[in-house]
Amino acid sequence: MSKHSIQLVLASNSPRRRQLLEAAGYDFVVRPPDESVEPEISDQYAPDELVARSSFLKAKHVAQQLDSGLVLAADTVAECGGQILGKPRDRVHAKEMLRLMCGREHRVLTGVTLWHRPTDEHETFVEQTILIMDELPDELLDKYLDSDGWAGKAGGFGYQDELGWIHIVQGSESNVVGLPMERLAEWIGKFATDL
Repeated sequence: MSKHSIQLVLASNSPRRRQLLEAAGYDFVVRPPDESVEPEISDQYAPDELVARSSFLKAKHVAQQLDSGLVLAADTVAECGGQILGKPRDRVHAKEMLRLMCGREHRVLTGVTLWHRPTDEHETFVEQTILIMDELPDELLDKYLDSDGWAGKAGGFGYQDELGWIHIVQGSESNVVGLPMERLAEWIGKFATDL
């Protein structure tokens, strides 16, 4: 990390998370965890518990492979009407998610875990952003679905794509993209000071 002496290790394959860290001036290496580490979306966990658990498991998995560094892992889901919306399986699934959110408020939650090696000190937090999606006519929804812009994105949309029909009501914009940068900077600074 250019701002601190600890090596930052991003435990993610997400290009959006890499872009956010690069834009904030961090030097880091990427060490994604095995996909098998991520828990399945189920009714067993509330949305905030799911993303916290997922980020913890990813960070722990990568940290166990390192002698030193500060591992950063995150997981993001959308939630609307009590339903957890992860990454859509296909176009039909994406359409179901987007239809559910049309004209309604929904939440984007990101769980973040920082795990220091070799001390194994770690912290997990969850950041929430509330958004509202416009009521979309079928033509606009189908045009968006045809673009494949929904692929690989929690809830089937990317706020960073500036679609014009998703608006933040409250919370962090970068959180919707995949990392709550304001809060993350505080926690990275805390680790750098405490260690």
